[in-house]
Amino acid sequence: MELRSLIGRIGETYDRSLGMSSEAQRLLRQAGTELRQWVPAGYLPVGSGGKGAAAFVPWISVFDPDETDTARHGMYVVYLFAEDMQTVALSLNQGVTELIDRFKTARGRQLLKQQADAIRGALPAEIAHGLDTTIALGSKAALPVHYEFGNILATTYKLADLPSEITMVKDLQRFIRLYEEALVAREELRQTLPDAIVTTVQKEPALSRDRTAEFKPKDEADYVATVKARTLVKSRKHERVVREYGEYLISLGLEPNTVVHPRDMTVKLDSNEWLIEVKMVRRGDAVSATREAIGQLLWYRHFLYPGQTEAVRMLAVFNEDIGDACVELLETLNIASVWADGNVWRGSRTANTAQLCS
Repeated sequence: MELRSLIGRIGETYDRSLGMSSEAQRLLRQAGTELRQWVPAGYLPVGSGGKGAAAFVPWISVFDPDETDTARHGMYVVYLFAEDMQTVALSLNQGVTELIDRFKTARGRQLLKQQADAIRGALPAEIAHGLDTTIALGSKAALPVHYEFGNILATTYKLADLPSEITMVKDLQRFIRLYEEALVAREELRQTLPDAIVTTVQKEPALSRDRTAEFKPKDEADYVATVKARTLVKSRKHERVVREYGEYLISLGLEPNTVVHPRDMTVKLDSNEWLIEVKMVRRGDAVSATREAIGQLLWYRHFLYPGQTEAVRMLAVFNEDIGDACVELLETLNIASVWADGNVWRGSRTANTAQLCS
């Protein structure tokens, strides 16, 4: 289903009096599946028309699982339908429940606006160019008004006159990039202007002090290099991509193995074992992700498969397109590559030959 059709049809058919079993409610429930084709792998799209009772303002959100998986907390991108179903706002917004519960309504709304202003002001001007600083949802209900205070940046469409499919997809992808930048800006503010940011952050797991490898010279004739298992901190978004690509391999009739710590995944194909590492492209930086993949794959192949490296193939999996230059570099190093393109897994020449992509 096209994004324009999905948003438009929800606007046309949403009616609170029809309860939770209407066509619009069904479309909202399936919106998460539909949006996966337009957002990078690892993100979590979710639609909601209320719980128990139909919402005054239904929504479709895109969450970064490393930040939040709920509209109650953190920052996220969201389509917010106005109560009269005349407009829908694509908004970079904040979880409102945390601050309202902690500080009550008046102070909580003040803090939401304070944070929105601070984050917006910390973003490069070119990123925010042409976007709105306010939204109007036309509701007196508490939650929609909270959303208005939580808005950081937005663009609002008339549901009766939606832009083209291409424009709407580009806008959504622009807001995902904006989301990435805003998360960085917020944490910089937390360090430099701590009073500007009140929302809490989820505590990261403690990093292990174990070293990945040891180099122990014995004499000039020999040495021993050992790889130690350690606890590696993997983001939730990373783990979602591991799961999604693993499920794709299963759909091909293969049997991926993720119980291969510290590697992300392996899979047997013909007479070869494929060593698979998943890397996240962050803020569009495909070069850094490619470098990380090269280092990790070559390191693991050398130390974990002594004397067997010729039988081990290497595959780098990315959450989005890394560009022709990076793909070609990996190919010269005999590293196949695969990347998510919506619901499809694209791949390099080697990955296509091995039938490890669509």
